[in-house]
Amino acid sequence: MAKGTTPRARLDFTRRCPLSQRYNIPMHTRFRSQRVEAIVLRHADWGEADRLLWLFTRELGKLRVVAKGVRKPRSRKAGHLEPFTRASLQLAWGREMYIVTQAEAINPNMVLRDDLVRIGYAAYVVELLDRFTYEEGEHQALYRLLADTLDRLNDEPDPAFAVRYYEVRLLDQVGFRPQLQQCIRCEKKIQPEDQYFSAELGGIVCPKCGAGYPGARPITLPALKILRHFQRSSYAEARRLHLSGTVDHELENLMGHFLTYLLERGLNTPAFLRRVRRETPEDF
Repeated sequence: MAKGTTPRARLDFTRRCPLSQRYNIPMHTRFRSQRVEAIVLRHADWGEADRLLWLFTRELGKLRVVAKGVRKPRSRKAGHLEPFTRASLQLAWGREMYIVTQAEAINPNMVLRDDLVRIGYAAYVVELLDRFTYEEGEHQALYRLLADTLDRLNDEPDPAFAVRYYEVRLLDQVGFRPQLQQCIRCEKKIQPEDQYFSAELGGIVCPKCGAGYPGARPITLPALKILRHFQRSSYAEARRLHLSGTVDHELENLMGHFLTYLLERGLNTPAFLRRVRRETPEDF
């Protein structure tokens, strides 16, 4: 991020940039045919039998493509192009965008798709990536983070842990890493006590500087320790920690506030996720 700009100013490009420009790569880098590994972010019906797909690919970044005939009952590609599916795709360039000519699922994440709570978490993960990524070109670290997170949501008993880790690492990858080691106002080292968090300033504010500071929210020491551990640790190392329900709830609210501030608008999926969790309290 350029010096002197705010995180939100950087995101203004997204609203100015046409949809086709955001999702399709420049002409000089297009290939007539290319095989990619991709995760289906979402889709929408197109015409009588086709479907538009929004993909995040390992090789080309984010793309909008069309899957022709995929809504026909006998389509062989349909089951390989569902949301949250990781697939190997053959793409051919049409007049305006790539067309999917072959599709083979690598990981359909079937467990995830049969559970409303896990679907809610997966939709949240995908929405975050979709909102924060608008530049073209590959981003393999971000692709790997998304793929690993969807796998964890599919396989692990505690999906919330994987999502909290994802939020922190996503901010690292897109250039909005919060300052958690020192007070962002006085620059003094953070002491082992409850602190404040300022979305506007982008990090931790000590009790002396944070008390009464507009918009600063309290953050408990256990929650701060989790965030700092997530910033510096691999997932395998982070998984040794215990994330209590109380701290998870605190971090969910805090990160939701920070992400909404950066995006300058609310996310769609958290409301759905809260609703389905209320309806299935015995499992989550």
